[in-house]
Amino acid sequence: MERFDWAVIGGGIVGLSTAWQLQLAYPDQRVLLLEKEASLARHQTGHNSGVIHAGVYYTPGSLKARFCREGAAATKTFCNKHQIPYEECGKLLVATTPLELERMQALYTRCGDNQIAAELLDKAQLQQREPHVSGLGAIFVKATGIVDYTRVCEAMAQELCTAGGEVRLSTTVTAITERPDGITLGTSQGAVQAGFLVCCAGLQADRMVELQGLPVDFQIIPFRGEYYQLPAEKNQLVRHLIYPIPDPELPFLGVHLTRMIDGSITIGPNAVLGWKREGYGRFNLSAADTARMLGFAGFWKLMARYWRSGLTELRNSLSKRGYLQLARKYCPSLTVGDLQPYPAGIRAQAVLQDGTMVQDFLFKQTPRSLHVCNAPSPAATSAIPIGRHIVETVQQQATNAFRST
Repeated sequence: MERFDWAVIGGGIVGLSTAWQLQLAYPDQRVLLLEKEASLARHQTGHNSGVIHAGVYYTPGSLKARFCREGAAATKTFCNKHQIPYEECGKLLVATTPLELERMQALYTRCGDNQIAAELLDKAQLQQREPHVSGLGAIFVKATGIVDYTRVCEAMAQELCTAGGEVRLSTTVTAITERPDGITLGTSQGAVQAGFLVCCAGLQADRMVELQGLPVDFQIIPFRGEYYQLPAEKNQLVRHLIYPIPDPELPFLGVHLTRMIDGSITIGPNAVLGWKREGYGRFNLSAADTARMLGFAGFWKLMARYWRSGLTELRNSLSKRGYLQLARKYCPSLTVGDLQPYPAGIRAQAVLQDGTMVQDFLFKQTPRSLHVCNAPSPAATSAIPIGRHIVETVQQQATNAFRST
């Protein structure tokens, strides 16, 4: 049986960042990354909006705020090194009502607190920058960018392998057994041993915890983020990312217009309950995923808290005209015919037994393993500092484990 010093489960951007930085931290040891799909970044990483976020929304001084700011800079540096195209197109957070204007002022203050350069625009200045956008004012955040995160993942895998690590695709983990002297992983390609395991399984995070026989006090609830794409002739409709002012009472941000690195523009996402964890088509249902979700007490408590917004999201998902109204709020020239099909994404939202949506890191640890059960948004932007944080978290833990063998 092959033996590695480190095994990492998950070929999304957090798993790849972690494995790569583990190999850099331990150049004389062997790091193995396992991914069940035939290619990297097939789930959350490969279905997100491709935004390099500046970190406007996060509590000043928090890990999320720091990691986002550091991650944006690190991502751009990484892209420069690997000649991965990105564009610093900037973001406009547009207020369309007097209440949103008040909230906008608070967000502008938070930009300063988070050391993010921002410019406050009045209605005329907004109109000058974006003639097709309607609003009472906006915050312009220049540092926001766009990139293809799948290409970032491929470059991270290259870095990992160049440093001496290994990536195995099409390898599903079927068993996790921890003993005092190490971890044995049963996989679809045969068993392997590791001195320490880091699991970054995203949509399957709770199942990996269970597979190791550990107690689970949370569950991954999938939320579908549905998008539309504008026709090619409207690719110049906006020059920046156009975002709403968030409602603090709602759990998700809301529909926005996003320029993509290929020049296209998407509208979305909404946030509707997913009935299949890896269901990206228009209609998806997994009996196993649904039964698991309906049998979880935290799901019902979450629904009791947000049922009104849930019904609104569902209605707009079923009605293209309802979805259109969300975007016409600040881009009134759009028509139903402009909303063309585009693949959905799935957000892995960790929910506790009491119905609380986990908004911070959630780890499960044993002497020889660490499971990343929740990596807070925006994990793609923050992946490099998140990976560094995970490596720092496990270093002492792993040193004690290795000494015991």
